[in-house]
Amino acid sequence: MGVKRQYDSSSRLEQAHRNQTAVLDAAERRFLADGFGATTISAVASEAGVSAETIYKRFGNKASLVAAIHERGLAGRGPVPAPERSDQMQSSVRDPRQIIRNWGRLTTEVAPLVCPILLLIRSAAATDPEMARLLAETDHQRLQRMTHNAHALNGHLRAGITHSAAAEVLWTYSSPDLYDLLIERRHWPLPRYGRFIADSMIAALLP
Repeated sequence: MGVKRQYDSSSRLEQAHRNQTAVLDAAERRFLADGFGATTISAVASEAGVSAETIYKRFGNKASLVAAIHERGLAGRGPVPAPERSDQMQSSVRDPRQIIRNWGRLTTEVAPLVCPILLLIRSAAATDPEMARLLAETDHQRLQRMTHNAHALNGHLRAGITHSAAAEVLWTYSSPDLYDLLIERRHWPLPRYGRFIADSMIAALLP
């Protein structure tokens, strides 16, 4: 009986994970295609093959659903979350230029997953209070992460550049606005975008 209960529990967890993935995939498609305001939980549920009640119980509302999509995007595509891979790289690489070039390559993985959602959040924030709060949270979260990353450059920064100034430069080059300009509007290929990000940060921060 113990083995059967363990199997049943594992099966339920796997099904819940599949349902969550289906919901996030469907929600991302609908939000990016139709916009935040026009997207309904019912439409997402129908596309995901689950009930609207399931989505409400798991996520609560549309803003929380967008937040979950954003969090998933931050993890990147690999089995190890992107922030963890970045931290591992920072602890093992000593050359600051190589660290920044690695960040540029990681940006080409994460930005397509995160920046369209950040642009959606900013657009919806103009009329939706919950999305306005989410915009403030994601901006703060991104600055915190870049402040953390800037520690990897301590001792290597050009004279006169403080740690906080370096963090602000990293924050600027991780902006969804830059992604919008160069990828969405100018149709740059991702490798070129990643090289531009890295070259620009090196020029701004290092001797």
